Amino acid sequence: MMDSVDRFLFENLDIRGALVRLGPAWRQMHTGRGYADAARDLLGELTAVTAIIGCNLKTPGRLTFHLRGDGPVRMLVVDCDEQLRLRGLAKAPADLRPAPIPALFGDGQLALTLDINTAREPYQSIVPLDGNTVADIFEHYLMQSEQAPSRLWLMADTAHACGLFLQKLPDADRRNPDGWNRVQQLAATVTPAELTLPAEALLTRLFPEEDIRLFEARPVAYHCPRNEEKVLEMLRSLGRDELEATLAEQGEIVINDDICHQEYRFGPEVLDALFPPPPRTLH
Repeated sequence: MMDSVDRFLFENLDIRGALVRLGPAWRQMHTGRGYADAARDLLGELTAVTAIIGCNLKTPGRLTFHLRGDGPVRMLVVDCDEQLRLRGLAKAPADLRPAPIPALFGDGQLALTLDINTAREPYQSIVPLDGNTVADIFEHYLMQSEQAPSRLWLMADTAHACGLFLQKLPDADRRNPDGWNRVQQLAATVTPAELTLPAEALLTRLFPEEDIRLFEARPVAYHCPRNEEKVLEMLRSLGRDELEATLAEQGEIVINDDICHQEYRFGPEVLDALFPPPPRTLH
């Protein structure tokens, strides 16, 4: 099914993998945002990677990947929770052209934040942007963080965001000294169009001689509901005086939720809603 992550295991090789295929969820994320094609596709590739890595979240929490730099692309951010509910945004020029990552981000960084509900503080890791593509960056990152060789093939366009992931597990060389090299070479023949195929069809096409165990697909969704209560709590924290000053100057209070592409507008009536007058005492 589309909007899913399919995990799989090469039975005789000790190599695992995953295929992510996003359609409607990806279109919900980027439609109406006015991204240049190059920025949209970068965001799509990051979205596909986030869904693959987010599959490993076992406890309630949120995983966020944040690419930032001092080049034309100021920011890409995608996060997901343990239910693989995604949201994300790009901040880049409307006329952005495709280019290698160093040209787009300049002196950039990849930040991972893992916010587990039961942990006191979020875990954060920051590494340089090492590579010319999003796939390069995450292959280097996974090698450093998990000490396991990993490969990624990614594609994104206006309709799809897809990715194929392979990772060499500790016993791979003992099980088959040539297995990792062989599987990589076969996977490298994949085309962007093939990445949109259902998992069984793609794996059979790429690895016809291998025994592969395909696990049950996990659904992925775009999830960015309006949350007026959270916005009102933020306004309450600012205090009545600051809100009154904003209303006097602008006539209304406008809050933009960039990551969810939503706008909240409030008039003077918000003051009494947030700061109700004390009750009158009758004598």
